[in-house]
Amino acid sequence: MQVQVAYGRTGLAIEVPSGTDIIQSTQLPGVTSEKAALEQALRSPIESAPLADRVDPSSHVVIVHTDITRATPNDRILPVVLDELLDAGVPRTHITLVNALGTHRPQTESEHRALVGDAVYENFRCLQHDAFDDDLLVDMGRTSNGHPVRLHHLLVDSDLCILTGFIEPHFFAGFSGGPKGVLPSLAGFESVLSNHGRRMVGSPTATWGSLDGNPIWEEMKEVALMLDEVFLLNVTLNQQHEITGVFAGDLLTAHRKGTDFVRRHSMVPVGEPYDIVVSCNSGYPLDQNLYQCVKGMSAASQITRPDGHIVMAVACADGIPDHGKYADLLRRGGSPDGILAMLNEDGFEEHDQWQVQMQARIQQQADVHVFSNGLTEKQIREALFIPCADVSKTVAQLAVPSNGAAPRICVMPDGPMTIAYVDRDAR
Repeated sequence: MQVQVAYGRTGLAIEVPSGTDIIQSTQLPGVTSEKAALEQALRSPIESAPLADRVDPSSHVVIVHTDITRATPNDRILPVVLDELLDAGVPRTHITLVNALGTHRPQTESEHRALVGDAVYENFRCLQHDAFDDDLLVDMGRTSNGHPVRLHHLLVDSDLCILTGFIEPHFFAGFSGGPKGVLPSLAGFESVLSNHGRRMVGSPTATWGSLDGNPIWEEMKEVALMLDEVFLLNVTLNQQHEITGVFAGDLLTAHRKGTDFVRRHSMVPVGEPYDIVVSCNSGYPLDQNLYQCVKGMSAASQITRPDGHIVMAVACADGIPDHGKYADLLRRGGSPDGILAMLNEDGFEEHDQWQVQMQARIQQQADVHVFSNGLTEKQIREALFIPCADVSKTVAQLAVPSNGAAPRICVMPDGPMTIAYVDRDAR
């Protein structure tokens, strides 16, 4: 039978054996009017005064927005927020928008313009975070874990910080959005490195859908609460990137309502693990590079049996990528076991180590086959994956019955937009 999976900007049709299970979250419709839904949330927020009442003509406001690796519809959200601020009397010159890059690469001018929209880019101060620029960062002390905290000075200097973004399941922070808009988004490199450190990422509670007791999320929350005045505006999206819910107001309460909403609609129990899981990284923009696609592999691994197979269809228009240390760490480790041994060396700390740590753990469990028009077979092998020239043919080859039993196969057409988990009671 044929299944359409999210792949790049176009999607990808694949053939899988009849009887293959389709694992997918609830297909929610978009709100009737995104502008009206956003305005309503800003004017009647959760446990907060309306946005317009949080500012006055003397206020200096910073608006934090996600970068091009995230599906947040910034160009549809930001104009509504800006109109509210301008109508409240905040001068245009008192408003700064900051692209929350974390440790990702900066956007080109054309990318940045497309990200926020031409009108916003041309009429407002639009900056990009740089986790490696000491001049931008303010020392905020240390967390209860003893980790250093430095944040972009505008977060500290502004009268109000508006955190925008979208809420989706995350493979070690539990969910995106909320406090994650501060750390790692606008933090110094050393703060990101310590929050994403080996022991933190290795915690059993640092996983999909887990917040309370998750050391990574708990520290993100602790750091975000160091800021005095924060207003949250997070949205949820469907598979077409339409807004399905708007959660605005108090940082923690609004975020929790949003994550509860996502949890109800995205968590899917399965009765037992699968031998073969076909998945993706939710298409563009989430599958722009192989680094980001480890998330989709992690989502698939949650329901893959030990020694099973994961087949990933990921576009990777941005390659491995060339920036960061991901490719270098894979080369230096040489194998999943080698990567984990390298990370366990005394004093080892490197940019992107968290991603190779997650990848190595997945590959200790299952073989990962990668199909990508954006990568060569050599690049895929150098990243320690098994090249796949055709998803349908690879699945057919892997689906040959063993000892008379046909393998259990499923497809996750939306990748990490779905949190699948094994629940024996679901059989």
